[in-house]
Amino acid sequence: MYDDVLYYGETKEQRKRRKLAEARRKGKAGEEAYKFQAMLQGKEVKRTGRGHDFKETTRDLWTGKVRTKYVEVKTGKARLSKLQKRTKKKKKGAYKVVHEEPLIY
Repeated sequence: MYDDVLYYGETKEQRKRRKLAEARRKGKAGEEAYKFQAMLQGKEVKRTGRGHDFKETTRDLWTGKVRTKYVEVKTGKARLSKLQKRTKKKKKGAYKVVHEEPLIY
C-alpha cells in the first residue's frame, strides 16, 4: 500500500517480482521462528522436501516412545498447495499446519 509510493515508476513485472521476493523472505522467517520454538520445546526438527517443511520428532521420556509429525509452516493468509493437500490427506493425523507470524520482518 504505502510502500508502493516509494517504488513509483516500476513496471508491473518488477512490482510482482518484488512482492514475491518479500513473501519468500517472510516465509523463510516464519519457518525459522517455528524451528526455534520447536527446538525450545525439546522437539527434534529436521528440514524436509516435498509436501511439508519439517519432520518433527518427539520422544516420551517415560516410555521412550517416538512420535513423528510432518509440519507445514504458513505465514499471512497463505493456503496449502495441491501437493500439500494431498500429503495432508495421505499422512492423516501425522500432518500439522502451523500459521506463524515472524517477529522480525
